[in-house]
Amino acid sequence: MAVKKLEQELWILGLDGCDDRGEIVCRYLKESGYRARPAKMEELSEQRPLGILLDLSPYSADGWGIFLALKRNPETRDIAVLPIFLNEEGKIGGVFPAAGFFTLPIDLDYLQKRLVVLGLTEEAEVWDLQALLISRTGEELVAKTIESLGFEVVKAYTGKEGIALATTEPRYMAFSTLMLPDMSAFELMDRFNLYPQTKNLPFFVLMKETMKEGEKIAMGHQIEHLIRKKELTQDEFMRYLRKRG
Repeated sequence: MAVKKLEQELWILGLDGCDDRGEIVCRYLKESGYRARPAKMEELSEQRPLGILLDLSPYSADGWGIFLALKRNPETRDIAVLPIFLNEEGKIGGVFPAAGFFTLPIDLDYLQKRLVVLGLTEEAEVWDLQALLISRTGEELVAKTIESLGFEVVKAYTGKEGIALATTEPRYMAFSTLMLPDMSAFELMDRFNLYPQTKNLPFFVLMKETMKEGEKIAMGHQIEHLIRKKELTQDEFMRYLRKRG
């Protein structure tokens, strides 16, 4: 059966509805003129939204499980996903607009395809450009794929080392595994936004295909610690969304 594309509709996953914790994000979207609604993973078998907003907080309905399922499935991994963090009251504490998310072990053809689609390979044919790869292990398969597209790969093994390398010399794009020895990729992305050299750097997150329940909880609490006491206004939230779109 053909899948119907909903070109004007956004879905919100990880929420049970627009009441309680979903009230604020649903209201912001509606007041800003977006067609958006909470949805379930099962609906993707018949429909495709314009994009997905996904709650990754510890209070979500298995946000991390949904995220990994979306990104490891060839049928759904191209759907644009904007991870958001809603606190216990439903206030929007953070938005994490990465350029893309890939599951490990890497699908080499898919990585190459996405970089081409995003227009990130054209200048490598003319200029000597460097891609920053930040991971505990070096991710050799990812490095070789990036090098095959004409980039020089510079490796960092911690988030702090990645920040140092990214802010001292120009880098064209950055890849980071989700969990680093000293911080998460989301914290690293947040820190990159503080520096003019890295604020607009295309940032890709590399994730394992599966996460243990304890890892999901730990990651949710890491992000909660990162955005504690933060609350995005409607205008701030919509700026993130429009930039992503």
